[in-house]
Amino acid sequence: MVERLAKLREHNQLQISPPILALILAVLLFFFGGILNPDFVNLDQAINIVRLAAFLGIVAAGQTIVIISGGEGIDLSIGAVVTLGAILTFRITDGEDSRVLIGLAALLAAGTSIGLINGLGIVLLRIPPLVMTLGMTGVIQGTILVITQGEMVGDTPEIMSDLIARPLIGKLPGVTILWIIVGVGMWVLLERTRLGKNLFAIGTNRTTARLSGVRVPYVVIAAFTLSGLLSAFGGFVLLAFAQTVFLQLGDSYLFPSIAAVVVGGTVLAGGRGSYWGTMAGALVLTVIDSLLRAQQLEEAYQLMVLGLVLVALTSVYGREQKLRQ
Repeated sequence: MVERLAKLREHNQLQISPPILALILAVLLFFFGGILNPDFVNLDQAINIVRLAAFLGIVAAGQTIVIISGGEGIDLSIGAVVTLGAILTFRITDGEDSRVLIGLAALLAAGTSIGLINGLGIVLLRIPPLVMTLGMTGVIQGTILVITQGEMVGDTPEIMSDLIARPLIGKLPGVTILWIIVGVGMWVLLERTRLGKNLFAIGTNRTTARLSGVRVPYVVIAAFTLSGLLSAFGGFVLLAFAQTVFLQLGDSYLFPSIAAVVVGGTVLAGGRGSYWGTMAGALVLTVIDSLLRAQQLEEAYQLMVLGLVLVALTSVYGREQKLRQ
């Protein structure tokens, strides 16, 4: 039954490809920016947009997994986990290149643990995902305050900036190469592993998936555990770019991480989507953000436009839950 659900999903993807549509939209918006501002369209601007989209895309990887798994799953703790990952790296490495792997291991362990707790709370205590992850956000923020006492002590290792933030191949920064690697890894996970097929199965219909032999609780726990791990890694990558940390570092990525998933065609009801779509969605949002900044609009208006984009697209994709029922 799981295989039949996977084939049905592949058949539907042949009819229309939201990632391609989102990518076309990103390109059109980019050249539209040239109409508004002739200096907007150039190679350096394109590279900068891809670089900024890469940070959002990496942070949104875990959100993609959670939303595909369905069950009204949205991870609201992503922003806090991103901040925690960056702060742990900042403090543990203290600017020493030799401590980068130790810092990376520590933040991945922390992110995985947080995701595991989210998953266990949702499965064992039957706490709704939105409530569980929102509560975990408060716990993480409180923990950060206890650890740091409001003082950001530490430094960013130079090697992180060299490998991630600065040009690595020609003018392409290292984060774009890393983003491609993450994209391939996510494709393998979602399309070529049993866990990936089970994620789509429980997202489409959990009762049918359970009757087909899928261990739904374990898959849900795995989805949120991976989300925590990938979000913490996003904090590591973001630190390499920002070179500093503050208490709200990851908060600005929560809303866009959901928007990127939806704009890329992943259905909020679960069961349909791809990380390629999330990557394209991240490009669309970054181009829009760059256009708004080029027009020197205030941040409040930028948030309003992004909110309207999300509402418009979710009103279309959200209806597919009724079609499947």
